[in-house]
Amino acid sequence: MREIVLDTETTGLDPNEGHRVVEIGAVELVNHIPTGRVYQEYINPERDMPAEAEQVHGLSEAFLRDKPVFSAIAESFLMFLDTDGHGEPSPGTLVIHNAAFDMKFLNSELTHLGHAAIGHDRVIDTLHLARQRFPGAPANLDALCRRFDVDTSARTKHGALLDSELLAEVYLGLIGGRQPGLDLAIQGRGKKAEVTRERAHRPPRPHAPSAAELEAHQAFLQQIKDPLWSR
Repeated sequence: MREIVLDTETTGLDPNEGHRVVEIGAVELVNHIPTGRVYQEYINPERDMPAEAEQVHGLSEAFLRDKPVFSAIAESFLMFLDTDGHGEPSPGTLVIHNAAFDMKFLNSELTHLGHAAIGHDRVIDTLHLARQRFPGAPANLDALCRRFDVDTSARTKHGALLDSELLAEVYLGLIGGRQPGLDLAIQGRGKKAEVTRERAHRPPRPHAPSAAELEAHQAFLQQIKDPLWSR
């Protein structure tokens, strides 16, 4: 089972107002385990960067000026979504927090270039999962990281790849797959995650019946009329 945990950063809140994607980050999971394959791309939005957006993700207009435009990375992005590490077709389910936001931006960019929109039936929204599991509780990524004891010390600003890596751990917690002591961090690019689990030593339990148990058993057998083992 192949899943792609994905996040984007943008210049604003609505593509219909001319806002664009400026970063895509994604992490590949197979059977809920990070494979080490990731995708990250900074994108030149071909417009200015509003100050309020830069305060969120720290990506300035000057930093993005020499980055590729979306049309230059669209094919590689779709290839990551739809093929496995061996180049074989394997469309992954997308795992996104507040998926409606990211999907409207991605589909706006893709359809503008003549690509088919990504269907919402292909998406798992972790915001929806969190609200179902913890109704009334805060459901933003920071709150969920605290709930599942996910380390966010490296997160000083929003970043698409880092947020995808954090969301991958949160997602496993939401579906019941994350356990204390289970290390699902990606151990470097291109390497498979090493999963370790400590087992506590337990002394063997006694199996021999006590004298009282033997006596009770014999008393019970005497109540059986014409038992098969006495014939």
